[in-house]
Amino acid sequence: MNIALIGAACVLGLAATGSGIGAGIAGMAAIGSWKRSYLNNKTPSFLLVAFAGAPLTQTIYGFILMGRLMNSSKDPLLLLAAGVMSGLAIGMSAVAQGQAAAAGCDAFGETGKGFANYITVVGLCETVALFVLAFTFSAV
Repeated sequence: MNIALIGAACVLGLAATGSGIGAGIAGMAAIGSWKRSYLNNKTPSFLLVAFAGAPLTQTIYGFILMGRLMNSSKDPLLLLAAGVMSGLAIGMSAVAQGQAAAAGCDAFGETGKGFANYITVVGLCETVALFVLAFTFSAV
């Protein structure tokens, strides 16, 4: 068995786990915001879908790194460690993104203002995953 393949599986699995958790957190906030809009006879904003779906991109980053790890000829222990640690970092970025998106859903749903500011913070959380992707890509 090639332990490098375990790292490849881990990077995708951990990134996707974070995406699922983050999307769940943000999705609950979006649903709650829509409920408040309905209860107050206000038009609910479809823009909240952008917040709810934001953490899903980290699954793509995990998939990209998985391919890189599977095709690398570096030391299998390095590839295992890279897969596990990169997957964890990308997954945690998705969780943080979901939390920031949830706050954005609450604030935007209540005020109808500040969407650009809120999505910028969500994007900052995304940047962590992009950095991990780029730095790991260059190492393996």
